Amino acid sequence: MKIPFPRDTLCLVGGTYALLLVASLVTAVLCHWRDPERRNPVLLNLAARVKAWWVMVAVFTVALAIGRIGTLVLFAGVSFLALREFITLTPTRHGDHHALFLSFVLALPLQYFLIGIEWYGLFSIFIPVYVFALFSIRTAASGDTTDFLSRVGELQWGLMVCVYFLSYVPALLTLDIPGFQGRNANLLFFLVAVVQLSDVLQYIWGKLFGRHAIVPKLSPHKTLEGFVGGAASAAGIAALWWATPFRPWQAALLAAGITLFGFFGGLVMSAIKRDRGVKDFGALIAGHGGILDRIDSLCFAAPLFFHLVRQFYVP
Repeated sequence: MKIPFPRDTLCLVGGTYALLLVASLVTAVLCHWRDPERRNPVLLNLAARVKAWWVMVAVFTVALAIGRIGTLVLFAGVSFLALREFITLTPTRHGDHHALFLSFVLALPLQYFLIGIEWYGLFSIFIPVYVFALFSIRTAASGDTTDFLSRVGELQWGLMVCVYFLSYVPALLTLDIPGFQGRNANLLFFLVAVVQLSDVLQYIWGKLFGRHAIVPKLSPHKTLEGFVGGAASAAGIAALWWATPFRPWQAALLAAGITLFGFFGGLVMSAIKRDRGVKDFGALIAGHGGILDRIDSLCFAAPLFFHLVRQFYVP
């Protein structure tokens, strides 16, 4: 029977589930001994996060096992849900309806289709050039000029973050790296692992040692101590260099870049939530808020990682 993953990818999958099992056991012990009445909000949040991660990792694994099509469908679905969350926070008018409809039924699926057929020259400019121009024209043609610039800008920003940025994650499967054929799923694991571990570790370090908020008015819980501790700890993911085309020092530098862009991505999306007066983009994932709350860092880190790998590892 042929296994759906190469051996090193299978090790990464198995290691992920082993880590989740350890996290579940530690959480269960903490809840039993420290919070038997289930009243501690930190432990309750931790338990909800671990449960949600079991579901998300299982879905991610199935998509990778199916192959490129499964991964594209998964991230297209995530983009759809994220864009819907983003749009619900932005005021729209009747003149925006056609552009909104086309965003979901045309721009989004076409972006992932172009990745599927590996047309890099077009998928890299499709949304920021052609979609932006055409949708602006369509909205202007409606004749409704009230808050025109804000309305168009909000739709463009939603497409950029929720569709364009995120689509660079499955685009990693299209990179033709010499000597690495058939193992590109490892790049997805590396990217997602660095982003998510960094987020978790920044949260833990911030809770333990956080004293100085980086941007107090925007996100008082994002502290300098949390960022430095989380980034340094997440750099340990460079230990997975053996499953990538990177040398150890290259993996460490890439992890640092991913962590930095992921952190700033979280700040940008926090600014949007503060502007809209909401705590989360949604409530779809227990313990995590909405889809966009969970992937904000990933959205900003994915294009950087893709282009660095393409620039230095693809002939």
